[in-house]
Amino acid sequence: MAVGLTVQGAYHNFRDILDAKFFSIPTFLVVIGSFIFVIAFFGCCGAYKENYCMTLTFSVLLILIFILELAAGISGYVLRNDTRELVSNALNSSMKSYGGENAGDITLVWDEIQVDFDCCGVYNSSDWGRANAAKFNETFLPMTCCRQQTGAVGYVACPDPTSATLRKTGCIDSFGDFIKAHAVSLGAAGIALAVIQFFGILFACYLAKQIKLQGVSSY
Repeated sequence: MAVGLTVQGAYHNFRDILDAKFFSIPTFLVVIGSFIFVIAFFGCCGAYKENYCMTLTFSVLLILIFILELAAGISGYVLRNDTRELVSNALNSSMKSYGGENAGDITLVWDEIQVDFDCCGVYNSSDWGRANAAKFNETFLPMTCCRQQTGAVGYVACPDPTSATLRKTGCIDSFGDFIKAHAVSLGAAGIALAVIQFFGILFACYLAKQIKLQGVSSY
């Protein structure tokens, strides 16, 4: 649950442009984490009461969780491999709406990305002219494509006459790496939890067997 909520929080500000795939896996982990609380009831009660049926049910449910966590881990690593293409498509498609009357959220997201990740456009600043030639060109770019000009007074243009403040790198690298890193954490968390869960399954099965043997011997 912690990993899923953390990644969801990291992606939240970019929800208006990112593909839904980036949110499905974190949500999946949160759901699995919530389901574990229910499963824990069977495990705790079964062990405390030495009830074979409840302990066996706990073991079966652990196997189900193991499969789901492993699937989430594999999906995270698959998402990591597709991150660059997905992010590139998301950025390119959303650039066309920048500055539009009904695209305030997309405009805000783009401004945050370009400032926070010190970048401009997808691959470079010329992407803005290609995405929306009617609004942008090499001498007229979104203000967030340029770093703040120290001591500037009056009219400020982006880029400035010398292009000294222009952010020259594209967002596909810095922003893409940020998204990819969190996708990797999803994959690693899912597989790591699945490994831990595997040992839990072995212990639960052993516990169920011992309870059954004790029940037989008591007769």
